[in-house]
Amino acid sequence: MSSSKAAEPAYELPWVEKYRPNVLDDIVGNQETIERLKVIARDGNCPHIIISGMPGIGKTTSIHCLAHQLLGDAYKEGVLELNASDERGIDVVRGKIKAFAQKKVTLPPGRHKIIILDEADSMTPGAQQALRRTMEIFSNTTRFCLACNMSNKIIEPIQSRCAILRYAKLRDQEILKRLLEICEMEKVDYNDDGLTALIFTSEGDMRQAINNLQSTHSGFGFVSGDNVFKVCDQPHPIIVQAIIRACLKGDIDTALEKLSELWKQGYSAVDIVVTIFRVVKTFDEIPEYTKLEYIKEIGFTHMRILEGVGTLVQLAGLVSRLCKLHLKPELLSA
Repeated sequence: MSSSKAAEPAYELPWVEKYRPNVLDDIVGNQETIERLKVIARDGNCPHIIISGMPGIGKTTSIHCLAHQLLGDAYKEGVLELNASDERGIDVVRGKIKAFAQKKVTLPPGRHKIIILDEADSMTPGAQQALRRTMEIFSNTTRFCLACNMSNKIIEPIQSRCAILRYAKLRDQEILKRLLEICEMEKVDYNDDGLTALIFTSEGDMRQAINNLQSTHSGFGFVSGDNVFKVCDQPHPIIVQAIIRACLKGDIDTALEKLSELWKQGYSAVDIVVTIFRVVKTFDEIPEYTKLEYIKEIGFTHMRILEGVGTLVQLAGLVSRLCKLHLKPELLSA
C-alpha cells in the first residue's frame, strides 16, 4: 500500500499559488501604494479600503498580506472572504456578512475583523446599498476591504466611506524580475525570446505571465518565443511586423498575403487588430508622425470591428489604408 502511494506523482501546485506573496514586502510593483499599506499594517489603524486596477496585478494578494500582518495567528477566525463566485445578493449582505460582523472573535488589541469582498464591482447595486448601513453599524469592530477592476462600478456612498487605492499595470522590468526568480527556483530552461514573448502576451498581468510560463514549461520543456505563442495562441508579432514593414514600403500584396496567413490560422479580427496596435506602438522602425497616423487608422478599424463588422475585408481595408499613407498623392489621382 505504502509503496504504491510513493509511486504516485506528488500533486504540484499552480506556480501562481506556490509563489503568491505572504507579506507586503514581497509584492511586485505599485511601490507607493504598497508603502501606504505597510504604514497601515504597522500602525494597526485600518480604514475601509477599495483597491482598484487591472486583473492579475496583486490587489487580492495585497489585502490578504495586510490581513495576515494585522491579525497574525487570528487570521482564520478574523477574516471572511466572499468572491464574485459566491452568492452575494442582498440576503448574503444581510445574513452572512452581518452574522460575521456580530460574531465575537479574540483578536490582538486594537485590531478589527476584516471582510474581504473580491470583485466587488460585480455586486448588484441593491447589495451595495444594503452594505452601506452594515459598514456604519459595525465600524467599531469590522473593516471592509473591497477589490475591484473598476471603482466607478462601486456606488458613491461606499466610495466615500473608503480609502481608494489605485493599482497601475506592472512594468515589464517588474514582471521580468519575478519570472527570472521563478525560472531559477523551478530550474526552467528558457531563452531571452521566450521571456520577451511572456511579457508581451501578459500585458502587465503577473498572473497570466506566470501561468503562461508554467504552461509552456509543462508542454514543451523549454520556454522559447515560438513555444510561448503556441501556448498563448495569439497572432505572432513577427508576422504582424512583416505586415507593418510591407505597409511602410507600400507593398500591399505582401501585406495582404501575411494578413491572410493569420486569418487562416483562425484568429479573430479583434485578436489581429489588437496585436497590430501593440506591435505598432513599440515598433522602432516607424517614424513618429507615421506611427500616430497608423494608430489613428487602427483605432477606427478596432471600433468598427467591435460594432460587429469583424471580416477579413475590414482588416484588408485597414492594411490598404496603411499602405496608402506612403504612396505619392499623384499616383493615386491617376
